[in-house]
Amino acid sequence: MKFVVSGTDTDIGKTVFCAGLCGFLNLPYWKPVQAGEPGDSETVAELSGVETLPEAYRLQRPASPHQAAAEEGITIDPNALTPPDGDMVIEGAGGLMVPLTDHTLFIDVFARWKLPLILCARTRLGTINHTLLSLEALRSRAIPVHGVAFIGEANDESERIICAKGQVKRLGRLPVIAPLTPGRLQAVFAKCFNKADFA
Repeated sequence: MKFVVSGTDTDIGKTVFCAGLCGFLNLPYWKPVQAGEPGDSETVAELSGVETLPEAYRLQRPASPHQAAAEEGITIDPNALTPPDGDMVIEGAGGLMVPLTDHTLFIDVFARWKLPLILCARTRLGTINHTLLSLEALRSRAIPVHGVAFIGEANDESERIICAKGQVKRLGRLPVIAPLTPGRLQAVFAKCFNKADFA
């Protein structure tokens, strides 16, 4: 199985979710475009112990990929972004609408892949609007939505209305884990998610 993991925004905890999912399902991890150091591959490897595949593009500046690439004299070729063979978890950069070039957004690449996508959403105020807009954008491009994974403190009503109005499966909620260690992440992930939901 291959899953794409994206988010409603940047810095919402989707890399930690990816690490938890990789360890939970024992799947390799691939981040096609990394912008900023240290890389998310290192975080996932440290937290999950799974194999991480090399990025197609590794950029130094923590910025939108199109900007970071331009400042380094690199042109990202979206057509060259093809998932490697085999089962894995693939993490996008930032949110769905992050530009890879002046003409191509990450969601355009996801639309070409047609792989099941897990949308990570915050539970904080504003998540209903952000998440429903993201789901609408995915469906308008015929991208299969596997479900929504919430991240943060419990917000039962926001989670309920998102899943009801968005007609999407609630996969679970990953709370903030502090201190964050590999053992604690795997224990909490196993408690909060069900392997049958990822079959």
